[in-house]
Amino acid sequence: MLVCSRCGREYPETFRLTCDCGGTLLVRRNHFSFFGSLLPYLDMRRYLNSLPVGGNYLPPAVPAITPTAALQIGHVIGLFKLEYLHPSGSFKDRGTYVTVAKLMEEGIREVVLDSSGNAALSMALYSLPAGITTHLFVSYNTMPEKLSLLEGLGAVLHFVDGDRMAVHEMAVGFAEREGVTYVSHWLNPYFIEGTKTVAFETYEQVGVPDYVLVPTGSGTLFLGLWKGFTELKDMGEIAELPRLVAVQASGFESLCERSPLTNSLADGIAIPEPPRIDEMKRAIKETNGLCVSIEGPETVEALNWLKRAGFLVEPTSAVVLAALWKLVESGEIPDGSRVLLPLTGSGLKLT
Repeated sequence: MLVCSRCGREYPETFRLTCDCGGTLLVRRNHFSFFGSLLPYLDMRRYLNSLPVGGNYLPPAVPAITPTAALQIGHVIGLFKLEYLHPSGSFKDRGTYVTVAKLMEEGIREVVLDSSGNAALSMALYSLPAGITTHLFVSYNTMPEKLSLLEGLGAVLHFVDGDRMAVHEMAVGFAEREGVTYVSHWLNPYFIEGTKTVAFETYEQVGVPDYVLVPTGSGTLFLGLWKGFTELKDMGEIAELPRLVAVQASGFESLCERSPLTNSLADGIAIPEPPRIDEMKRAIKETNGLCVSIEGPETVEALNWLKRAGFLVEPTSAVVLAALWKLVESGEIPDGSRVLLPLTGSGLKLT
């Protein structure tokens, strides 16, 4: 069932974004056995029994199980989860996969999304073989290379003269006017069901880390990890949740104190007013977590280190390493800790 995070109202598992009261929704199910529910696949279908989709309607493209690389960083172990190796080059494929499966299940063949980044590319890629028409609302200053790629994937582009909020408003207006389903990943409860599988894979690969550092803007990956590890705990698989650390871009913080310095490099998390802020605060409280803000120069330093280590990622991914350095130096993360660092997006799209 879908449950409202604000008023607690319950809904059946159909595709909807918000409660009638305006609150955000999460999927709630009773899961009893993690290993007993696994399917014999080496991709995301392995976790279908823990996802709110049927097996009869699945996108032809399937997200991979991504590797986790362990590296000694000073006196701690960094567990780098290579999420940038997904088909579209970002972790967004996980949420898109479950979303598109739900759309196929309900016979929805036309959707609207406002994004020109990883979410748009992922939706266009998975919608194409599924026969879903994707309307993407983008600003005029979107990189031509991205626009060409989106057009090549069959997306219908709508250009908007204005900032990110203006693009959002035009997309919502189009959806309401034309009767087309709006699939914002910020609000979509099924998107979080996809991102929770990062926790499942991590548990199978390396067990439970002590800390999980997550690039956090809208919170879709942050909340997915919280939900995934929480479900593992509810099933009796793990005793304690890892401490979740929301890593935010300076100048765009929603959980940390807002900085006057703007980190424009980490544009993937430049979301100062996410709609799921209350759920993110709850996740921090339940995991004894915290928030860390990262500035532009810190992002550049971490990005260069990652390149030298063999990780070709976008700047937004690098903030987790910068946060690790900062927390180790302050003593917040003690020696010997095992720290999960999801590398969320590929740098190849920036070349």
